[in-house]
Amino acid sequence: MADLKEKSISLLSSVSGVNMQTLITKTDLYTVPTGKTAYVTHVVVRDPSATLAGGTSFGFGTGATCNTWKQAVDLSSMTTASTDYMVIDSNNVKYTENAAASVFGIYPTTGSTGAATATIDVFGYLV
Repeated sequence: MADLKEKSISLLSSVSGVNMQTLITKTDLYTVPTGKTAYVTHVVVRDPSATLAGGTSFGFGTGATCNTWKQAVDLSSMTTASTDYMVIDSNNVKYTENAAASVFGIYPTTGSTGAATATIDVFGYLV
């Protein structure tokens, strides 16, 4: 029987403790399995450890700066620790599929002003 990730939109990965301050490199969130193609449908950023004020530009996707799925995501309104969450989706935009072995991640271009982490859930399906 096929994996649920191939039959429905499901949780592909959940990564806690993601640094939300400006970084030099991306944080890996999901690596596409060998022989599969991933279609990311939405991402949930949740439970920040502190305010994400100042975090006005985050990129999601593959590549060094995560620029293949959603760019310039503003998370600065997430100011309540441990309870805030935001759902980031595609908003009717064309994207490139995520081939086997590609790594989907987050890149804080302009991250939170102060030290903060969050949990990030990646949802989608595999073909």
